[in-house]
Amino acid sequence: MALDSPLNSLGFAKPPAQTRVVVAMSGGVDSSVVAAQLAEEGYDVVGVTLQLYDHGAALAKKGACCAGRDIHDARRVAEDMGFPHYVLDYENTFREAVIDEFADSYLAGATPVPCIRCNERVKFKDLLQTAKDLDADCMATGHYIQRKMGDHGAELHAAADGNRDQSYFLFSTTAEQLSYLRFPLGHLASKDETRALAQKYGLSVADKPDSQDICFVPNGDYAAVIEKLRPGAAEPGDIVDVNGQVLGTHRGVIHYTIGQRRGLGIGGLADPLYVVRLDVDARHVIVGPKDLLATRTVPLREINWIGDGALSDMSERPIMVRVRSTRPPTDAILRPISDTEATVELLVAEQGVAPGQACVFYDPDSTRVLGGGWIWRGA
Repeated sequence: MALDSPLNSLGFAKPPAQTRVVVAMSGGVDSSVVAAQLAEEGYDVVGVTLQLYDHGAALAKKGACCAGRDIHDARRVAEDMGFPHYVLDYENTFREAVIDEFADSYLAGATPVPCIRCNERVKFKDLLQTAKDLDADCMATGHYIQRKMGDHGAELHAAADGNRDQSYFLFSTTAEQLSYLRFPLGHLASKDETRALAQKYGLSVADKPDSQDICFVPNGDYAAVIEKLRPGAAEPGDIVDVNGQVLGTHRGVIHYTIGQRRGLGIGGLADPLYVVRLDVDARHVIVGPKDLLATRTVPLREINWIGDGALSDMSERPIMVRVRSTRPPTDAILRPISDTEATVELLVAEQGVAPGQACVFYDPDSTRVLGGGWIWRGA
């Protein structure tokens, strides 16, 4: 192949038919469209679906496994579009790398984000290695995020559709992983465009609803899953104010999160109270006025830096950060301590910042994602 051959849509200087791409297929409309589109363009597509969990085991209900439907949907798309599809059993890996930490983090009073750990430890690690073992040139996913080439290699950028942007959940993607990954949906203006493509390809999942919950917590009841995984975790204790005065009782720290107001069962007070801290050892839910939730200093560790240069080589720099997936980026100052630790100063205080959440970095002058880290103690 001549060196001046034009690049194909995945960035390789060879025809699509000679370019093998493994598509991570969840059974949803996004990854199905990616696989169908690449197949139609003539790529050598291999679909892979990971069986990560069993809802029945997670919730202790017979016949409650919903994962089978997603596997069936992915397989049907592969059959309709004429490319091979494999299902890999990753239940043990997923439990060890994601579910166990999720349960332990909640028991420690943190607010974990398991979707990030899944991308980091399973999809973009083990599955990515499987793609390489299959001699694939790259791996594609249905995530809404953009990969752009910069002066120093592949860069991560927020999706064109801010309402669908998944950069918060992908901040731990490394530069090495980014060189191998492709995100064909990141440039689309809306989810309507994705569904229109699904209709165009005649996909059976074209009208399939988006998943709203964490995959192994299908009804959003975290506490029920944790009690199943960690029997005895929901031990009752006291609800106390910041001075230690007992205001009521609770049925287990795992039922509460920082910033929570509803469901405390301590009505009749003049001013509303919020959960401001969780003391797991004392089994205390500490409540206080809303202003105690305000945080400006955010300590981080396990930082993944994918900006230019080494993190520890800079003193401080202005950035934008997102401390929750549902909040827009806000102005901040990043002060590195080492290549994996830093402190972020928020220029405007945020409420409800909690250990276990991620703080994701953005370039204030572009859509580029610079990495991020994990909030590891109350500020």
